[in-house]
Amino acid sequence: MSQSPVALITGASQRIGAAIARHLHRQGWRLLIHCRQPSAAGDELCRELNAARADSTRLLYADLQQLSAVQQLAGDALSAWQRVDALINNASGFYPTAMGAVSEQDWDSLLGSNLKGAFFLSQALLPALRQQRGAIVNIVDIYADKPLAGHPVYSIAKAGLAMMTRALAVELAPEVRVNGIAPGAILPPMASDEFGELEQRNVSERVPLQRWGKPDNIADTVAFLLRSDSYINGQIIAVDGGRSLSI
Repeated sequence: MSQSPVALITGASQRIGAAIARHLHRQGWRLLIHCRQPSAAGDELCRELNAARADSTRLLYADLQQLSAVQQLAGDALSAWQRVDALINNASGFYPTAMGAVSEQDWDSLLGSNLKGAFFLSQALLPALRQQRGAIVNIVDIYADKPLAGHPVYSIAKAGLAMMTRALAVELAPEVRVNGIAPGAILPPMASDEFGELEQRNVSERVPLQRWGKPDNIADTVAFLLRSDSYINGQIIAVDGGRSLSI
């Protein structure tokens, strides 16, 4: 147990982040589950995983838009088990922004949650990741390549994360590999709104597989990219049922 690898997963209390956590935990990883703030979902997930394997999961809290909080998060992560082998930058803010009404707060929020936090957390954990010859996986989006209408700032932020993936793959090699995953229609929108209706139509009309993906599809891909013998670096894998071919 003391030699088990350690992964820090941001935004891991629910949905795709929680699926990644459960999948890696089943593979024997120790987990650092990040949440922006204390939540019932985070507490429940941590209890569940520790019940399956004692002292295998810790909860950490930080607002990734605040540089000081990101640096504290990195310190707390290293204090848990004195190592970090993998960083999964999964945390993400998402909401529409209409041109003509975008505020500086919108810009800072979406760029901060999707890009700034991921970059500075990667930088803060770099010495530990180099020591373990570890890996970073960034959860990007198919809309990093072709923008989502009505969401220009979100699309810009994810495009930045895609370029960060490629840039860090060069900068951090050969000790640390950096890759990304671009999910498509993985989970139905939580709220029934205009965007949700659009996604439902897109799945039936523009996804060749004509079905929603599952969070475990993303988790499987994360685990694949974290294999220590992997030769994959600087790539962004679309897990989207083929939607990016016709987006």
